[in-house]
Amino acid sequence: MKLKMPTKQVYEVKQGSNLVEKIRLFIHKVTDPLHPKVGPRRPEDVKSLSLPFSKEKQHLFDLSDRDKFFDSKTRSSIVYEVLKRIRWTRPNYSLGITSLLANGVYTSAYPLHDGDIDGVTAEPNDRKLLFEEWASYSVFYKYQPIGLIRKYFGEKVGLYFAWLGVYTQMLIPAAIVGVIVFLYGCATVDDNIPSMEICDPRNNITMCPLCDSACSYWKLETACGTARASHLFDNPATVFFSIFMALWAVLFMEHWKRRQMRLNYVWDLTDYGMEEEDHNRAEYELRVAEKTMRQDQGAAKDEKVKLTCTDRMPAYLTTVVMMSFMIFITFVITFGVILYRISIKTALHLSTYPAARSNIRATVKTTAAIINVIVIIILDEIYASIARWLTTLEVPKTDKSFEERLIFKTFILKFVNAFTPIVYLAFFRGRLVGRPGKYLYVVGSYRMEECAHAGCLMELCIQLCITMLGKQLIQNNLFEIGIPKLKKLLRKRKSELTSKQEEELHKTLKRYEKDHVLGPFVGINPEYMEMIIQFGMVTLFVASFPLAPLFALLNNIIEIRLDAKKFVLELRRPIAAKVKDIGIWYNLLRGLSKVAVIVNAFVIAFTSDFVPRLVYQYTYSPDGTMHGFVNHTLSYFNVSDFQNGTEPNPPNFNVKVCRYKDYREPPWSNTPYELSKEFWAILAVRLAFVIVFQNVVMLMSDFVDWLIPDIPKDISFQIHKEKLLMLDHFMKEEGRRRDNHNHDGYTSPSSGSASPHSRPTFHARAGW
Repeated sequence: MKLKMPTKQVYEVKQGSNLVEKIRLFIHKVTDPLHPKVGPRRPEDVKSLSLPFSKEKQHLFDLSDRDKFFDSKTRSSIVYEVLKRIRWTRPNYSLGITSLLANGVYTSAYPLHDGDIDGVTAEPNDRKLLFEEWASYSVFYKYQPIGLIRKYFGEKVGLYFAWLGVYTQMLIPAAIVGVIVFLYGCATVDDNIPSMEICDPRNNITMCPLCDSACSYWKLETACGTARASHLFDNPATVFFSIFMALWAVLFMEHWKRRQMRLNYVWDLTDYGMEEEDHNRAEYELRVAEKTMRQDQGAAKDEKVKLTCTDRMPAYLTTVVMMSFMIFITFVITFGVILYRISIKTALHLSTYPAARSNIRATVKTTAAIINVIVIIILDEIYASIARWLTTLEVPKTDKSFEERLIFKTFILKFVNAFTPIVYLAFFRGRLVGRPGKYLYVVGSYRMEECAHAGCLMELCIQLCITMLGKQLIQNNLFEIGIPKLKKLLRKRKSELTSKQEEELHKTLKRYEKDHVLGPFVGINPEYMEMIIQFGMVTLFVASFPLAPLFALLNNIIEIRLDAKKFVLELRRPIAAKVKDIGIWYNLLRGLSKVAVIVNAFVIAFTSDFVPRLVYQYTYSPDGTMHGFVNHTLSYFNVSDFQNGTEPNPPNFNVKVCRYKDYREPPWSNTPYELSKEFWAILAVRLAFVIVFQNVVMLMSDFVDWLIPDIPKDISFQIHKEKLLMLDHFMKEEGRRRDNHNHDGYTSPSSGSASPHSRPTFHARAGW
């Protein structure tokens, strides 16, 4: 298994210059209350030299206490590896414990927890220590004991919680800047000229109806509240915040790479390769065995049988069809919510109850967003099951291949599910409407939705807010806390035992019986997926919702302790998996951070009014201010040009002309209702802004990426030093053993019969 274990040889770790060392010691002293008390820690300036353990080199390792040389996590890994490598009667096929589990011979197989955590009689153990210093809400302000997590659960789980800790830590500055941007919007709302013009009743602007027949004309001043609220999220500071978040994403990725490299060094994973444990899956071996049995007797016996693309073609076709169908279902449901908004808005306008007609727009937006959240959460669970089923059909060869395919399918389905309603609000709503007298209709008589006068940014913000809060509250509280507690309550009722009897029975159970009651460990991927979707919410549409990092930060502070409690208390102990990075998740994060730059550029340019305000101020404003901007964005419509059946009922004969938000020629021009030259000028500036914003931010991001090295300088130096020390130490040990052999009667070859490059065994071992 090539397990790297610490040898007797220790060496001094260079901590940098005196100034750096003083700063490090000062920071460590200040933050000492934040460090968990997990027992005595080894001095940071001393490290053991680690080598792959083998029987032939036992003398290099400290085996004074053989029972504690391998910890419980490592022992479990060794046992699992032995069970997995056991051969079936048919040679060349590794059908060990994994195939027996797949065939139902065994119901479950799992490593045992170290001991109990509750009660005064519980002996001190790593599990109890993790519960007290990590899996408790009372220590939410402390750092995570990453070393102890890795020691107990393995490198894969340890890296997840290390990544989650870095992500949560990096959300602190993003949340602070987001709150400042929001407060800037609050402070300047009274000085915002466009919203003041909308709220001014002296302007007396009559707007065209928002729906056919049932809706009447309305005054622009009634949109005052929406306009003022939109300024909180649509102001010049949001452009700065978008640039800041793009650079923040790059800094987060770079910070994680450096943190990951430091953990690799501390955990002796710098020379570890994934191929060392990339064994074939039991399902793959079974399929190969079945294919071998079906082969003709005349086939060449020395030919190695394997599954080809032809064997997997039905599974691949099924995957393509099912993935396309699921994405289509998501689009259909999104369209259904759109129809819900249109029909409910019309129904509320027709209602005779004053309460129903009082705030129609807010009611429709809020209820539609809640429906979207519920649908997203339900479909997430369905899509996760479908993705696993499709991946199982494909019969991937290795566990790594299975995991990557499963992650990719699940991510595509969940990403489309979560972001389709948001993309519609950001880029399509209000652009497929038409104009008064020539509106666009769907499904017969349903007129497409319009944005509020202040734009769709406010509705986009509400959708993001409800989606983030809803997913976090429902998934965390219902799925991760409520459902396990409900299952536990049902088990108690079925047992028909009192609490006292159950406690007595629990004391008599063996460790494996206690652990069997716990939930099975299904992997770390669902936890990653939840955080990746949240990362998308934080970065992709941050221009419309600067408070997203704050919501994510508050959620993650709870999420860390919630996941910790689940791992320590409610789940069976996972089989320790050794990995040196977070794998495909890093590529997904990097891809999302790149896409976020483009998406935010389009949100600022096309969804917000930032570009139209800029163009008006520097091109069309008579005095270089924003006075007159609202009137400039409104076009004129002659009410006599309404199509039959679409005019307000009863008609208002006092209104001859109404206004609507668009850049079109007035009815008295030579080309009535055609797009005006202002529209094309603003469109050109919008596209130019997207190109400039994207390239500038990408250039800045690449510069930051280039500026910060992936490997910390001190770690790079220590890795090089450790390799030299390892070579030197190994040569000395081999030389000492050779001398001992010579004293015992071994004679080396004479100088005349040996070349300077003899002793091949010595050189091979020194290189290893």
